[in-house]
Amino acid sequence: MKIPKRLLPLVEEGLIDEVLNQLMSGKEATVYRVRCGDDIRCAKVYKEASKRSFKKAVQYTEGRKGRSSRRARAIEKGSKYGKSQQEEAWQNAEVEALYTLAEHNVRVPQPYGCFDGVLLMELITDEQGDVAPRLNDIVMPKEQAIEDHALMMIYIMRMLCAGIVHGDLSEFNVLVDAYGPVVIDLPQAVDASANNNAKAMLLRDVNNITTYYAQFAPNLALTKFGEEMWALYEAGELTDITKLTGQFKEDTHSADVETVLAEIQAAFEQEQDRLAYLKEAAEQ
Repeated sequence: MKIPKRLLPLVEEGLIDEVLNQLMSGKEATVYRVRCGDDIRCAKVYKEASKRSFKKAVQYTEGRKGRSSRRARAIEKGSKYGKSQQEEAWQNAEVEALYTLAEHNVRVPQPYGCFDGVLLMELITDEQGDVAPRLNDIVMPKEQAIEDHALMMIYIMRMLCAGIVHGDLSEFNVLVDAYGPVVIDLPQAVDASANNNAKAMLLRDVNNITTYYAQFAPNLALTKFGEEMWALYEAGELTDITKLTGQFKEDTHSADVETVLAEIQAAFEQEQDRLAYLKEAAEQ
């Protein structure tokens, strides 16, 4: 195929030997299947901020720690330099999250570096070597749903232990290969300790994944893994090896109205994004 403009520099520098085909185009990026030497990988080309349809980006970037005070000041002022640094930070967030989560034994694609807004990373494939399907394309027996749901809850827990909330996790952001689920799409990863929306986003992530698996194992809908792990996290008692039960007793003494409203708004926005994704997929 014709080499996309954004990938041309990587081809000229020898980082990519051949662009094979486009895999998908979403609200944040366009992903291509590429050949790097003898390896087949994927190249995620991030869309420019003006072309991204990702809503409420400021909610996701709140609390992100910058390496440079000059960069932070520039971003706050909204200068041209600041905007370029904000864009770079948005793109690098996924690379950093991938490395961090791999260290915490969360299955994610292996990154190979981010170059001028293009993330080179492992291509997750099925047993035949084709691109692995998304979770939303998978139908499974009850026993498999229970097993994979438990594994996803462990992954979300380990993410939280690493100080990260995915923030946009759903059946559309999980691939399934021969070894089980793989978490993808992390440029909006949230700092769990510094972002005021972290709890609402974590609960939404858990609810999205649980709702999908509950189609095949209805009893999963009764679990409260999100509330349980957040309570343990706030108490400083959550670790990578914590044994979750899925049970949580709600505090009925006082209602956190602000959090409830944030969860409702977040769920509405997630549904709008899901409908937009389905519409875009149908039009391709």
